[in-house]
Amino acid sequence: MEKRPYDEYLRSTHRLGRIVSVITLILLVGAPFVIGGYLGAAPDLAAAARGFLSVGLVWTVSSVVEFLVYTPMLGAGGSYLAFITGNLINMKIPCAMTAREMAGVKTGTPENEILSTLSIATSSLVTIVVLAVGVALLTPLRPVLQSPALQPAFANVVPALFGAMAWKYFRKDPKLAMIPLIAMTVLFTLVPSLTSSTSFMIIPAGALAIGLSYLKYRQEQRGEAK
Repeated sequence: MEKRPYDEYLRSTHRLGRIVSVITLILLVGAPFVIGGYLGAAPDLAAAARGFLSVGLVWTVSSVVEFLVYTPMLGAGGSYLAFITGNLINMKIPCAMTAREMAGVKTGTPENEILSTLSIATSSLVTIVVLAVGVALLTPLRPVLQSPALQPAFANVVPALFGAMAWKYFRKDPKLAMIPLIAMTVLFTLVPSLTSSTSFMIIPAGALAIGLSYLKYRQEQRGEAK
């Protein structure tokens, strides 16, 4: 049976992605031990375990949810790049989704796979350049960045980013989008402590949105059948 170029591309992507993921994991986990051994101040494993138990369970669940949600959107190459380089929500996901919308491709297609990989790779390279420039200019620009006039802007960067992203998709079906939005707003208002667990709250919010979408789909199917 003849091998298709795209199938061979996916196999090589998975092979390289797994190797780099393992190397990245070893470097991330091993760095504290190497630094501790060099400085003669090894980390306290018991304290690290207690710290992990206090927050690790929540982040483990959110990590699994993010993997299940984002991987179909990004494809194989984009997923490996995004999860290795990090900053998915703020940088990688918006770049991939914007590129997909501009090109008019659909998720799950070879075109989306290639486009997602290219957009996330470009985002990673741009991020490295911007960080390098920012570190180099950090001291000269410190008086400007610490100016009281700019502090409100820095405090609202994330809400502004998510607001712009949300409206792009909310406008496709405002009625469907408003129910999870109102439900989560009421929940966070009544239980303010949940604002520190927004990643975990993706699960009920996503389940509610999926359930409502399914009900709407069934109603439309019954309407067409009549």
